[in-house]
Amino acid sequence: MIAVKSRVDTWLGRFTMYRLILWVLGVLVVYSMVLSILGWLTFGLPEMLVHLLLCLGVTYGSNRLLAAVFGVKPHTESSLITALLLYFLFWPAFGLTDMAGVALACVLASASKYALAFRGRHIFNPAAAGAFITGLTGLNIATWWAATPAMLWLLVPGVLLVLYRTRKLLMATVFLTVATGIITLELVGRSMTFGQALWQALAQRPLLFFVGFMLSEPLTLPPRRWQQLALAGVVGLVFAVPYNFGFVANSPELALLLGNLIAFFLGQRGGVELTFKGSRVLTPGSTEFRFEPVRPVRFAAGQFMELNLPHSRSDGRGRRRVFSITSAPGAPEVTFGVGTAGPLSTAKKALLALQPGDIVSATAVGGDFLLPHDAGKPVLLIAAGIGITPFLSQLAADGTARDTVVLYLAKGHDDMAWEEQLEASGASVIARLADGSTPPGFMLDAGTSRIDAARLKELVPDIADREVFVSGSPASVDSLRSAARGAGARRVHVDSFAGY
Repeated sequence: MIAVKSRVDTWLGRFTMYRLILWVLGVLVVYSMVLSILGWLTFGLPEMLVHLLLCLGVTYGSNRLLAAVFGVKPHTESSLITALLLYFLFWPAFGLTDMAGVALACVLASASKYALAFRGRHIFNPAAAGAFITGLTGLNIATWWAATPAMLWLLVPGVLLVLYRTRKLLMATVFLTVATGIITLELVGRSMTFGQALWQALAQRPLLFFVGFMLSEPLTLPPRRWQQLALAGVVGLVFAVPYNFGFVANSPELALLLGNLIAFFLGQRGGVELTFKGSRVLTPGSTEFRFEPVRPVRFAAGQFMELNLPHSRSDGRGRRRVFSITSAPGAPEVTFGVGTAGPLSTAKKALLALQPGDIVSATAVGGDFLLPHDAGKPVLLIAAGIGITPFLSQLAADGTARDTVVLYLAKGHDDMAWEEQLEASGASVIARLADGSTPPGFMLDAGTSRIDAARLKELVPDIADREVFVSGSPASVDSLRSAARGAGARRVHVDSFAGY
C-alpha cells in the first residue's frame, strides 16, 4: 500500500497543481462533448464548441490585454483554468444576450485579478467574481451545468485527484458534510426520501465541482489548516442555506466570494515582493537563496512560500513553485534551501539565473508543519535530504528553549547542509549517512543501517514522549512515518516534497 501511494505521489509530483487542474478540466470538457454527441446533455455540440471558444478566446485575450496595461507578465495557465471553469458555469447557447453575458463574465473574471486585488494578490476567485457580477447585470446567470448526473463518471475521479494532489481532502469533507447535510434535510422536508435527497444534493447540485476546482484554489485560501477547515464549514453553510434579499439570493458564486473575503483577512494580505540578494552552494545538490522583502512577511517557522518565477519556454511544470522557508520569522532576509541537483526544471533554472537586485513575487504563504506551541514539549525532527529545510526555520526560532532531537538522513557527509546552523541550535543531532562517511563531530553517527521502527527506537528511546515531524520526498516520508509509529510515536506530522 505504501509503495502504491509513493508511486502515485511521484507521478502526481510531475505536475504542478495548476497544470493538473488544467488537464483535469480539459478532460472533462472533452467528456462533456462526448456526452452531447450521445444525447445525454440537453444542448448540442455546436453550441458547446462555440461556447468553449468564446470562453477561451475572451478570457485569454482580456487577460493578456489587462496584463499589458498593468505592466505584468500574464499567467497563461491561470487564464485557461478560469476560461474552462466559466465554460462549466454558464449554459452553452447561441442567443446573443446569453453570449454577451458569457463574454462579460470572462472579461470581468480577468479584470478581477487586477482591479479586485491588494498589493498584487487577487482577493476573489476570478470565475466566481465574473459570474456573480454578470448575474447582477441580468445578461446571464450561472447555472453550474457541470452538476449533471452523467458528468459524475469522470467528475468524481477528477475531483478526487485534484484534492489529493493539493492535500485538501479533509477540507472538502468538511464542506461536503455541512452543505450536503443541510440540502438533504431541506429536500427531505419537501417529502423526498433520504436517498433521493442525498442523490440530488450530490449529483444535481454543483457541490463536487465547487469544492474540487474553486473552493480549493490555493491563492484564495487562508494559510493554516484549521482556518481552511473552519472556512469550509462557513462556506458550506452559506452555500446550502436558502436566502433572498431581493437584489441577491444564495448562489455558489456568492458563497465562494464570501469565503474568499474571510480568507483574505486571515492570511498574508497581498502579494510580497522580494529583492534577490544572492545565493550560495550548500552541497553538490542544494543551494540557498537569499531575498530581502520589500515589506515585512508574516509567516510561522516551518511554513512555505510560493514564488512566481516567470520564464519563457516552460517545461510544463508552471512558474509558481513552493519552497520551505529556512530563515526565522522576523529575520531581515528570507532564505530558501532548494534542491538543485539535475535534471533541473525550467523554473529552478530561472531561480538560479537571478541576479542581485532582481525582483521576485511571492504569491502565497502557508502550511501547518509547525512545532507545538508549548516549548516544554520535546520533539523529534526527521529529515531526509533536502527535507531538512523547514526544520532550520524552526530551530532558529526556538533556539535552545526546546528539547529537540534531529535525525538527519543524507547520502554522505558532502550532502549535508547547514551544519553551522544545526550545531548552533543546541539540538541533539543524529546523522545516518548512506555511504558510511563520518558526520561532523557534534553529531551522533547512526551508521548506515536502514531506519526502521526497531532502529529508530534504539536511536531515540523516548520517542513515545516526543512529537515527531518528518520531512522529505513522499517515499521517504511514508517509510519514516511508518517507522516512527512502529517505534511508539503517538503524534507524527509530515511534510512531503511532492515535486513542485
